[in-house]
Amino acid sequence: MGTDDRRSLILDDLEAEQDALDAVLGALTDGAWSHESGASGWSVADVVLHLAQSEEVVVASSRDDGRAMEWRQLGSSVDDAMEAMVRAERDNETPASILERWRTARRAAVAALRGAAPDKPLVWVAAALKPGTLATTRLAETWAHALDITGPLGIAYPDTVRLAHVAWLGHRTLPYALTRAGEPPRAVQCDLTAPDGTTWHLGPPDADSVITGPVGDFCRVGARRLAPERSRLVTRGPHAATALRVLRNYADM
Repeated sequence: MGTDDRRSLILDDLEAEQDALDAVLGALTDGAWSHESGASGWSVADVVLHLAQSEEVVVASSRDDGRAMEWRQLGSSVDDAMEAMVRAERDNETPASILERWRTARRAAVAALRGAAPDKPLVWVAAALKPGTLATTRLAETWAHALDITGPLGIAYPDTVRLAHVAWLGHRTLPYALTRAGEPPRAVQCDLTAPDGTTWHLGPPDADSVITGPVGDFCRVGARRLAPERSRLVTRGPHAATALRVLRNYADM
């Protein structure tokens, strides 16, 4: 599969993940929007507002207008900056306006990523990312925040094969995560059971450190929605447990 085909697949799956969340959001009552989400301190409305703001930054980054770096002026960490952005705008929005804002922003972001030069990195949180990789991070965040919304509301949100992208991202960024934790990068193989029952293999097959188990658990651990010790993942070898402890599907600074 060529680079353009891979990017097209990632963007198609990003759009499908957004569609799945859109179907959930479109059916919510006004009361559900004010319900506490799985993201600490945020309501469901806050989570969707955050997603809208993030997609707007994708569009800004594709236009190279500098908005992608505004977070550095809003807080000492990415989380603090995102909280400040939501806090600044939450009182000016209604559930209907937030939903429409997100719908407009997410479509514009996908269109911008489809139209971007495939090898030109776009400014993002921790580093400039190629459009395909940025699309992967957007899919991972959309999926994680969908869990934040659907879990507390008791709405089913089944795992799909689109988690292949999220798992790839988590494994691909393991060296970064280990370095951030003060650990040297290590070779780790991940043998993950997909929602369709097949097994996905990530990493060198001769690695002496191995993580095995459901891909949904792997992705939830990487999204910090599930503690490693509460997952069904099994670690083997000298560095697998450490790798699982630091696993992440997102950037943090």
